[in-house]
Amino acid sequence: MSETILNALVHLFALIGDIHEETVITSREKNIVRTFLSRHLNNELVEKYMKRFEEYLGLYNSESSRKGTIKERKRVSLYAVKILAMCEKINEELHQKQKIYVLIQLMDFISLGEEITENELDFLQTVAITFNVPEIEYENIKTFVMNHIHDVREKNRVLIVDNRKQTGAGEIKHLYDENLRGYIAFLFITSTNTYILRYEGNADLYLNGQIIFSGQTYIFDHGSALRGSGIRTIYYSEVSSLISEAAYKYKISLDAINVSFRFRNSENGIHNLNFHGESGNLIGILGGSGVGKSTTLSILNGTLNPQKGEVLINGYNLYKANDRENLKGVIGLVPQDDLLIEDLTVYQNIYFNAKMCLNNLTESQIVDTVNKTLIDFDLEEIKDLKVGNPLKKIISGGQRKRINIALELLREPTILFVDEPTSGLSSVDSLVVMNLLKEQADKGKLVIINIHQPASEIYKMFDKIMIIDKGGYQVFLGNPTEAIIYFKTMSKHANADEDQCVKCGNVDTDQILQIIEAKVVDEQGKATRIRKVTPKEWADKFMEKSKIKENDTAYGKTGPSGKYFQHTGLT
Repeated sequence: MSETILNALVHLFALIGDIHEETVITSREKNIVRTFLSRHLNNELVEKYMKRFEEYLGLYNSESSRKGTIKERKRVSLYAVKILAMCEKINEELHQKQKIYVLIQLMDFISLGEEITENELDFLQTVAITFNVPEIEYENIKTFVMNHIHDVREKNRVLIVDNRKQTGAGEIKHLYDENLRGYIAFLFITSTNTYILRYEGNADLYLNGQIIFSGQTYIFDHGSALRGSGIRTIYYSEVSSLISEAAYKYKISLDAINVSFRFRNSENGIHNLNFHGESGNLIGILGGSGVGKSTTLSILNGTLNPQKGEVLINGYNLYKANDRENLKGVIGLVPQDDLLIEDLTVYQNIYFNAKMCLNNLTESQIVDTVNKTLIDFDLEEIKDLKVGNPLKKIISGGQRKRINIALELLREPTILFVDEPTSGLSSVDSLVVMNLLKEQADKGKLVIINIHQPASEIYKMFDKIMIIDKGGYQVFLGNPTEAIIYFKTMSKHANADEDQCVKCGNVDTDQILQIIEAKVVDEQGKATRIRKVTPKEWADKFMEKSKIKENDTAYGKTGPSGKYFQHTGLT
């Protein structure tokens, strides 16, 4: 929890104390504040923020010391002014997702009390209005946190995990786990694309390595995983796909089945590639330099014909002429080298591309589309600048990449391939570009990119990753956080069950390639050029842990033979 959020919370906790009828907050109420803080902070920080809480409380009490002589209406008005002033200040410091988090924590805090008063509910509503939280979402969150989950108004935003085979809850999504005692509930907050969870039960469950408490609310963010003894791991990608599935207008899937490709007069290529991706997924192809990431991308997007196997889009074979006719406009590709005309402005590049791609639209519709694209991709401020070239820079590398993505998305492809979107960009620009691609996936597109070694925050954005080893061997396909555990387990690391730092939550993405490419050590303790595990051995290990099932409809996609197939990943 950041300093800014903590500061906002203790301010608001003090205001909650001030809205009670008593002039002085009781020791029990102070203990509630301490208990709440101790669930998120260490002892030293608890003392620090308790002291700050006491200071804010003293400030508000002194301002209200004469409230017994003030009429009730004026006193309530004074509280409203304080709340609004505090929330307006928070509005200037926090973005919307953080404000939603603050509101949720306030609800959790109020729920710890003996009873929830009308004043406290009014307080929450005032905060929600000032934070510009949509009314329906406020009601969903309040019911989810403070009342009964089954009473949430938008039931299609809720997922429940328990050991009952039938929920009888209509639109509420459901996952069955026979070993789970109690239940886990998830709520999707649409405006900020945020998932929150609550657990009711007595077992020890761990969110990203940190124990969670029954009856408390937690953010379930990109890359999160929920684990517990005996239960199957629940991943962010699984929760998001189940809840958001109904929001997609149509579904599309891309499958590669036993695909192989070899370059002429070379052993390099792709060996026995199996892949599955669908609408709403952001999928990363990872690996070292020269392992075949770009070759894999080219095979999947239809530009490099494999010598063996099939690539299917909703059952249509991408490399059959008759089927390919049905796939026109489905695939979009953003190459690593940009296609911008350097003497044209940002606006002109997008405008002339729109004229060619959208010739069915009127001139005014094209202009509206271009202007909307400039706003959506945060390019409006530079629209009149010439794009220049990478050697003679006028606009930044991140802006160039966003323009290239915008050009391709004008055609509205349902599957978007992006070659090395973060190559040569700063960490800030890389994050901006990846957030843009994640937004496209959240809108229902299937987005597939290749990337070398992403930073932790970017790595957690992926719903699925595929890792390619030297020579084009597929050594992993599955959940990003599970990849860490898989390779640490296979290499017999001591802390194999830790997928991220328990203190900061960062994922060490370098560790994966370090394990894959680990070298044999000689008698003098020096690393040799011989690998402990060859690429083919890693591929064989992965095939042993994965399975391809026919006639299984869990992810059933009909192929040309009419049979179903599934790539289930790790067992």
